[in-house]
Amino acid sequence: MTNRFRTRVDRSGPSGTIDRTARCALALAAALAMASASAAQPASQTAATADRLTPEDFDAQWQQATSKYAPERQRLVQEAETGARTGPFRPDWASLRGYTTPTWYQDAKFGIFVHWGVFSVPAFGSEWYSRNMYLQGDKDYTHHIDTYGPQAQFGYKDLIPQFKAERFDPDAWAALFKQAGARYVVPVAEHHDGFALYDSHLSDWTAVKMGPRRDLLGELSTAIRAQGLHFGLSSHRAEHDWFFDGGRHFDSDVNDPRYAGLYGPAQLRQLEAGKDDGEVAYDWTPVSQAFREDWLARTTELIDRYHPDLIYFDWWIAHPTFRATLPTMLSYYYNSAAARGGAVVNYKLGAFPPGAGTLDIERGQLTGIHPTTWQTDTSISNASWGYIEHDTYKSPTFLIHMLADVVSKNGNLLLNIGPRADGTIPDPAREILLAIGAWLKTNGEAIYGSRPWRVYGEGPTEVEGGTFNDTKTKPYTAQDFRFTTHDGHLYAIEMAWPEDGRALIHSLSAADGVRAVTLLGDRRKIAFEQRADGLLLHLPAKPVGAHAYVFRIDLTTPTSPSTP
Repeated sequence: MTNRFRTRVDRSGPSGTIDRTARCALALAAALAMASASAAQPASQTAATADRLTPEDFDAQWQQATSKYAPERQRLVQEAETGARTGPFRPDWASLRGYTTPTWYQDAKFGIFVHWGVFSVPAFGSEWYSRNMYLQGDKDYTHHIDTYGPQAQFGYKDLIPQFKAERFDPDAWAALFKQAGARYVVPVAEHHDGFALYDSHLSDWTAVKMGPRRDLLGELSTAIRAQGLHFGLSSHRAEHDWFFDGGRHFDSDVNDPRYAGLYGPAQLRQLEAGKDDGEVAYDWTPVSQAFREDWLARTTELIDRYHPDLIYFDWWIAHPTFRATLPTMLSYYYNSAAARGGAVVNYKLGAFPPGAGTLDIERGQLTGIHPTTWQTDTSISNASWGYIEHDTYKSPTFLIHMLADVVSKNGNLLLNIGPRADGTIPDPAREILLAIGAWLKTNGEAIYGSRPWRVYGEGPTEVEGGTFNDTKTKPYTAQDFRFTTHDGHLYAIEMAWPEDGRALIHSLSAADGVRAVTLLGDRRKIAFEQRADGLLLHLPAKPVGAHAYVFRIDLTTPTSPSTP
């Protein structure tokens, strides 16, 4: 996920019109030149390279380390380019803006995100441990030395044998996610660290070839679909271009060409001073044509092998150099999924023009109803997306309130959990998921398949819009309502129980013709009276249910969805 507090960086444009064979030859020549010059370089393979190698050198090291996969990479790129022109879509933005969101996704409303990988082993800092352990002065850097030793002797690669997933039970995971009320599940296929949790034929550094020696993504996809849930996946590969650059500034294994297949180009980031990670227009980090083709090939491989219903991309695909590659990937995916009823691609921070995919607001919300389905993703824990020791967790009430607010504005909630390295899900996360599932079992008709009403809600509490603002919302009150519609019914979700047993909904007038009100908590009919200032509900003295309270309201004229 985006790290709002890191402000390092680089960018180079495409490498021109040189064909792929020539590019490979040039890269090989550069690698050979580097090898012939090694006698003049420091003897240590781990010595700092930031000041003595160029971006082209970094890229050549990585290409050389992965050269045996070049034929398969080029085959997949060609497949994507051909498939992007075969079907209802073309690889251009004018065509891709004709995308429509599949109905299943509009109806789903609630999904589970899973951040799991080698970064779960240290269980410290955050899911960015892989990067931060190489940033001198960072607490993760100090922790790593104190716990494992210097990065030249024990690097990130050396954590892989400890990522065993020995207690991973994909069927148990999938059953829990269904019990939690999720309708789709999105495990991370590859995080910024470059370690694939799937059976990639483009890398030595995969969970099939080392560590667990299992196709974790494949096993989970089978289990998820067996529960009748939609299977998605996330790719954070784009950021891998620079993710390990900190290790180039001091003696570390990132500098050793033998491990460039894992650590990638590790280009030095060049983010303008005062800008944060999300401001990609000010990020001048080099991205080679070869790296973009590798990104396209890996995405194509995931599509071909696992046929996901949804792909989530992190923020860095919005970097300007990816604009030449994104249309091919999108068109290929949309065309390949057309026979299955379509697919979803989550993007953020302006990576796509409006209409070409599904907008995602990371750890944030919108302030009003969006004209098309959108998504917010947040983590059930507070400090990290991946598992760390001593993390704290959001309450079920907080998350149910977020779900109600997001759905009332035409959105979905993708809620992340971070399993331990052994494959077990922490008890606090499990308990929160089950509490959400219990609430949805009673009140789900107001959520699943719903659409916005003419207004999203009413009351004194409003969210702060935009990314990374989800925890800034003040506690909701009994005067706060969120509205949805489904099958001709209006649903009013009251965010707290009124102490005096009286709930006034200002948004409903006599013109709406309220005929009946039912409390979903116990299906009792609720007495009401229409007043000039709204619909007054007479409620029991004590709350019925927990977290949020849903009223099904029947109107003289059945409701229809809002058209923002």
